[in-house]
Amino acid sequence: MTDELVAIKQFANYIEAELAKQQLADFGVEAVVTGANAANIYSVPAVARPNLHVRRSQAEKALEILEACEKQEG
Repeated sequence: MTDELVAIKQFANYIEAELAKQQLADFGVEAVVTGANAANIYSVPAVARPNLHVRRSQAEKALEILEACEKQEG
C-alpha cells in the first residue's frame, strides 16, 4: 500500500500556498502545491485554487502545524 497524497487545504492564491508549504518543510513535512499555475493565470476562483497536498500518514501532523502557525501569526 502506498502512502498517497491527500489535499489538506485550499488557498486563495499561490503565495499563501507556498508559504504554508515552507512552514511544513520547516517541520520536516513534505508538501506539494497543485493548481498554482491556473490560479496565477486566471484570477477567477472558480477556475482553480491552489491546493496543498501531503502524504496521508502526515496529514494530521501537517494540519496541526498549519493551525499552530496561524495562531502565532494572528
